[in-house]
Amino acid sequence: MKSKLIKMAISFVSMIAVSFAFSSMQFFELGIHNPHVGLLFVLGLLFGPYGAIGAVLANIMLDVLNGFTPIQIIPSAIISFGVSYLAYKLWYSGFKTEKITKPKLDNIYHLLLFLSAILICGFIYSSAHADLIGIFFSKDIDEYLFASYFLNFVNIAFIFGILGIWLSKKFDFVETPKTSKRPLNERLYNIIFISLVIVSIITAISLLLNININFMILELILIGILLICYLTKPFAYKINTKYKKTISEKIIRNFLMITLIIAIMGIVISQLSYKFLIDIGGINPYLLMMPAYIITDIIITLFFIPGIIILRYIESHVMKPILSFSEIEDFINENEKIESEGLVEIYSKYVNEQTEIGTLARSYTNLINHNNQYIENIHEIEGEKERIKAELEIAENIQAANLPTEAIITDDFIVNGYSHPAKEVGGDFFDYYMLDEDNLAIVIGDASGKGVPAAIVAMITQVIIKQMLKYDNDPSKILHHLNNQLCENNPESMFITLWLGIYNRTTHKLTFSNAGHNPPLINENGEFKYLNIESGLVLGIMEDFDFITEEMTLAEEIVIYTDGITDANNENNEMYGEERLLNFFNEFEHNRDLIRPLLNDISSFTKDAEQYDDMTLLYLRKK
Repeated sequence: MKSKLIKMAISFVSMIAVSFAFSSMQFFELGIHNPHVGLLFVLGLLFGPYGAIGAVLANIMLDVLNGFTPIQIIPSAIISFGVSYLAYKLWYSGFKTEKITKPKLDNIYHLLLFLSAILICGFIYSSAHADLIGIFFSKDIDEYLFASYFLNFVNIAFIFGILGIWLSKKFDFVETPKTSKRPLNERLYNIIFISLVIVSIITAISLLLNININFMILELILIGILLICYLTKPFAYKINTKYKKTISEKIIRNFLMITLIIAIMGIVISQLSYKFLIDIGGINPYLLMMPAYIITDIIITLFFIPGIIILRYIESHVMKPILSFSEIEDFINENEKIESEGLVEIYSKYVNEQTEIGTLARSYTNLINHNNQYIENIHEIEGEKERIKAELEIAENIQAANLPTEAIITDDFIVNGYSHPAKEVGGDFFDYYMLDEDNLAIVIGDASGKGVPAAIVAMITQVIIKQMLKYDNDPSKILHHLNNQLCENNPESMFITLWLGIYNRTTHKLTFSNAGHNPPLINENGEFKYLNIESGLVLGIMEDFDFITEEMTLAEEIVIYTDGITDANNENNEMYGEERLLNFFNEFEHNRDLIRPLLNDISSFTKDAEQYDDMTLLYLRKK
């Protein structure tokens, strides 16, 4: 309620202020008589019925101050309220199937609607008030009175209407109607509106015919009745409150700014030429009585009409296609196909044009089709990716199941290991198991490459070793036969480094053979050092290579690892390295399980740096 009263108060004050601002004789001489009547349109358009009420109350007060009687004021107030509210009705009546919006001048349709509403309201107001003057004062009325009302109404409504609409966009004070629950009989209200316009035209024509007062009263009553009937028209359209800045709006805004500048120039010219016009004999009386409006409107018309024609062409052939192209924004969703059916139909109107618009339409159509094809391919790839992911999870479980899950702990020794692939599956593996009551087999390997190919080589190697150890306990012979098997049918030249050892729990002897693997760390007399062993040759490269079996007595502990541990990088591309690994073991409490502390130390060193190699280690410790 408070906002409604504020709108009524703004309307009331605006009418009074404009009336007094233009009340000097200088404006009167230029033909600017009662210019506040033009605000009836503006205030009704922006504030609806509340603006109309505020404006009419101000008009009544001005009429009282001018000495008019109640019987003269009341018909004028009814017509004034009807015309002011009519501006509101006309804007939201939906003459076209375009979206109904708040008053704004962003395209040619809205500009023409604005101008048409001004002319219609101005014509009805001028016809009715010219009749009122004829009824209450003199029926000897010439066309000047009608022209005076009309030009004052139209020009002021045009100038202040543009300014009011621009201000409303900044401060959002416009009153918008709510959709009515009453059904709309469009045909009935069209008949009422056409009848209202026809009666107003007849009234304007009758001003020239010196008709009797009774006929004038009848005309006035008909205008009032038809006007009130039309104002009962329900609002049947939903108001679109979304606002988007458009190029068309900027063009029209600049066009109207130029028009207003020309209007000001016309008033200045009329002021400067007024005395000159009086001295000219035989000049049109309208030009003498209303030079400000006549001269200004002639200048504006010469600019405005061609400008509207040009803008209409630009909007139809340039702006409308661009606006259609911009609708693609609402159809775009990340990782989804563009619903192309409606858009391609829009663009198909322009694809045959041999202009930039045609090129743009063809490009958009091709872009939509290519995008949708690309999304289809992406979805197929995503489906394939999910399938591969599921298969890799199975492969990961299979590979993990082939590795020991529990440490072997006896009264004589403990053996344990850990492996973490850089991807779902990897080329590293370790294994340990009892061959008999006295002998323990331990093996660690690192296949070349990453992922599935390396995992396949690692699993094949692990299975072959386990089978060979059933029949032979000589590490060098096993590596010899394993190498020959891996060299067969190896089109990708895959290879694997391997360290194989057999530990006798009774004699504490460790027999081992190396195939290109990192030298292990051994603990003797409480200090770790790297074991000096034959490097050997990696498996799978050259057949019939003779590997060497070496033997040592295990003093305390041995640790075998893959190069994924020493090659782990930090953010500065520094490697963890063999020296840091050696220092870790020499500083570590040897009676504890070393796997988790070592992984924590590596993690502390690498921090958030991505690791590209599998990490595996295995240790055997005497008790």
